[in-house]
Amino acid sequence: MLNSFIINTHSHVNTLKKTPIDEALENCKKDNIAIIVPSSNSQDIFDVDKFVKEHSGVYGYVGVFPEDVKTFGDKTLFDMEGIIKNNPKIVGIGEVGLDYYWDKTFVDLQKEVFIKQIYFANQMNLPLNIHCRDAYFETLEILKKYNKNSKVIMHCFSGSWEFAKECIKLGAYISLGGVVTFKNAHKVKEVAKNVPLENLLLETDDPYLTPEPYRGTENQPDYVKYVAQRIADLKEISIQEVAQASTRNANEIFNFA
Repeated sequence: MLNSFIINTHSHVNTLKKTPIDEALENCKKDNIAIIVPSSNSQDIFDVDKFVKEHSGVYGYVGVFPEDVKTFGDKTLFDMEGIIKNNPKIVGIGEVGLDYYWDKTFVDLQKEVFIKQIYFANQMNLPLNIHCRDAYFETLEILKKYNKNSKVIMHCFSGSWEFAKECIKLGAYISLGGVVTFKNAHKVKEVAKNVPLENLLLETDDPYLTPEPYRGTENQPDYVKYVAQRIADLKEISIQEVAQASTRNANEIFNFA
């Protein structure tokens, strides 16, 4: 079991530009925060592998992000399997999924690669870190049809409470980030209020989506504590309760326990 105060289940700390990476990692150590870093394409799976080996308290996912599925090839899963077998700090497949927000010209390819990575996660008996943007119904239907045994994390959840309930019915975990601190994020706040603690995870998705009180600056992985505090306020419980529940969930999902 990781004895961390919080496990930040999604941080691109290795891509920070305005904050020294070593400084950001040191801040996490001071706050007793562990981090899981996702990959985006078939090339940076190797960068994530190297990065997590070099830093304590840092773990990784390997996977191809929906906008980068054109980088996915016959060799990608072979490379991912080799990394997983040789690095016990790779704890999941991600971030993978569907994104219809920017470009819908290769939706079929997104679905094809998503399904292949679900099969692979099942084969490896690893959890799935899911990116879902403007593709709620399709993402859920694919998971229902193809996922057999992998635990599911709905990363940076942005859907409605009604959609969250459907995800929870599948046993999925709802991961909330800095958006929950935004003034007009009514849907996400409703989700935060209602999601059962046993289905809750925390993240930052840094360097994006910086929470209050630092919105407008580059996000950092230790800012997950502000996410936890806002969720606690919305649920009218203590930050310790939010941290303990989400960390317990992460320990179980990633076999840290």
